Amino acid sequence: MVHSEKVKYKRYPKLNRFLSKLVADKTLTPLERLCNRLGYMGTGFLMMSPYLLAYNNVGVYTYLIGGTLSIPQVWLARQWNLVALHINLLVGYGFYLYVYLTD
Repeated sequence: MVHSEKVKYKRYPKLNRFLSKLVADKTLTPLERLCNRLGYMGTGFLMMSPYLLAYNNVGVYTYLIGGTLSIPQVWLARQWNLVALHINLLVGYGFYLYVYLTD
């Protein structure tokens, strides 16, 4: 049995009509899909990085990889505070790695 779009939102019709005006039905472009996947991968690297800092500073490399992979997602979403945060992460851990390697 195939239901039409009207039957889908049968309960609370006024609320659903109001909420459907707030949300746009939109499919993601290939660039948005790629940036989302890169962001998820970068977040995974950022989540495991603190635990890897004790192992010969492997966590520094994963912080740098995670920050780099996360920037396209937040840039495309125009979340400028997170872009600044990830750039700060790259500068901070890049400097830390530079000092660590030159000692």
